[in-house]
Amino acid sequence: MSANPDFIYQPPMTPYLNIIFQDEDIIVLDKSSGLLSVPGRLPEHQDCLQNRVQRVLPTATIVHRLDMATSGLIIMALNKPAHVAISRQFEQRKTKKCYIARVFGHVKEQQGSIDLPLICDWPNRPKQKVDYENGKQSLTHYQVLAYSDVNSENNHSVNGSSGEQSTLVELTPITGRSHQLRVHMLALGHPILGDRLYAHEQALTVSPRLQLHARNLSLAHPVTGELLTFNAPCPFN
Repeated sequence: MSANPDFIYQPPMTPYLNIIFQDEDIIVLDKSSGLLSVPGRLPEHQDCLQNRVQRVLPTATIVHRLDMATSGLIIMALNKPAHVAISRQFEQRKTKKCYIARVFGHVKEQQGSIDLPLICDWPNRPKQKVDYENGKQSLTHYQVLAYSDVNSENNHSVNGSSGEQSTLVELTPITGRSHQLRVHMLALGHPILGDRLYAHEQALTVSPRLQLHARNLSLAHPVTGELLTFNAPCPFN
């Protein structure tokens, strides 16, 4: 959960649940940063999105996850057929997800792709690492949205600015590896601000939270087949 042994889990209580959409088959939520998607092993890690939802909707099941520190959209199934149908869409990469991140430094290329194989860094788990021999293929597309001063967070033009820079980027994962976006941006030389696992000290101290947010999610409704697109405003944009 955290590379810091002194870390104390203090899940946010407001909003307790932020429901974006709900019908008989699915519920879509905007998860807060700092809240686990599913319970951890320790008793103090039982408060999580899954348990909060199941107190209201006992049949709800998690289909996919977000890292504890990542905020944004998660869909849960409310019955077994819906769970199977949505899981199949994720496995077949028929869902579309888009994230917003603020990263350390000035990303020079306006857009590009990061195609680096990832594997668990076992001695340092839960961290992941690039491994060309044993890693699983992982692909992320990125696009620069804006540049900011890392201290003031005020947007400015690329030219005529001084000091450390941060870049607001849109990230589209094609694969869904653990910590994929965090490790890919680190490998590009631009760790995500506030990343307790991967950021260097400068990028870590800039933000009290990981500045990574699942903003968009598109998929077919598991029963009707209708294309659904959900949006959750970025809290640090």
